[in-house]
Amino acid sequence: MPLRRPSAALAALLAVPLGTLVACSDEGDPAPASAQEINPYAGRGGYADPDSHTAQAAAQATGSGDAQQERVLARLAETPQGIWLTPEQEPAGQVGPYVAEIVAAADDAGQVPTFVVYGIPDRDCSGGFSAGGLPADEYGPWVQEIADAADAGDHVVVVVEPDALPGALECGDREERVRLVADAVDDLAAAGATTYVDAGHANWVAPEDLAPLLEQVGVEDVRGFATNVSNFQSDEDEWAYAEELSGLLDDARYIIDSGRNGFGATDDWCNPPGRAFGTQPGAVTDHGSLDAYVWVKPPGESDGECGGGPPAGQFWPERALEIAAASGW
Repeated sequence: MPLRRPSAALAALLAVPLGTLVACSDEGDPAPASAQEINPYAGRGGYADPDSHTAQAAAQATGSGDAQQERVLARLAETPQGIWLTPEQEPAGQVGPYVAEIVAAADDAGQVPTFVVYGIPDRDCSGGFSAGGLPADEYGPWVQEIADAADAGDHVVVVVEPDALPGALECGDREERVRLVADAVDDLAAAGATTYVDAGHANWVAPEDLAPLLEQVGVEDVRGFATNVSNFQSDEDEWAYAEELSGLLDDARYIIDSGRNGFGATDDWCNPPGRAFGTQPGAVTDHGSLDAYVWVKPPGESDGECGGGPPAGQFWPERALEIAAASGW
């Protein structure tokens, strides 16, 4: 009788070197799912940085005796928001300790910090108000420092490079951008950070045009992608856009930035007036491939020196209070 070939599963098992079969704990329980296999926001609240620009503005309102402003800004400061990492504010040698401190505090609180890596060369090439970033040869080590610090956390989320891939279709340097984002995705995923790659928004690049770039950077090997970061498109429009994009990417999961989209879409992306807060941050369990609504862009921070705003990333108390008033706060 001829020998039968082993099944594919048995063959894979026999191919594993002795000593590496550690998928189960001593008690025989299965190993925990990887960071890319679970919704990081399910069952855990988001982390609100007590030293954020918003929290600092709330403290200033307290000092000035403005009770109404203090109430609104304190409430906003307590709402989980993205923690943006830029080489201008957190350069190499400083970004690692900064991330490690936040990761430790979030772990102690049983919460999830959401970091935004924003330092790619020729950053914001399409808008210009957040121009900057690192030289290509310095970008990888900077991201690796972030990854090393994130590795100490139980649950860490990272959104990778807002606008980088959609912008590559407009600004050039496509090959370099894809390579740098792909390397960043690999480093962050290897560190155990739940990783979402930025995927623009519903009023920009068509899903069929962006999907190939997301595939090239390895989005199918991580949790998925993020949409509407720093933008104002409605939940409904973003959900439809993201579901179409997800379908092109083997049902990749995604998050939607709902921080300032309470009144829906606008063609003006830079400090448009008349905005409102959107859906509160939190996990979603029954809406397609959507993991969560997340306030990735802190709603009180300026988009740039446009519409009367201060430089990009600076806290703008007047606009924050306007948005809060429009939201019924």
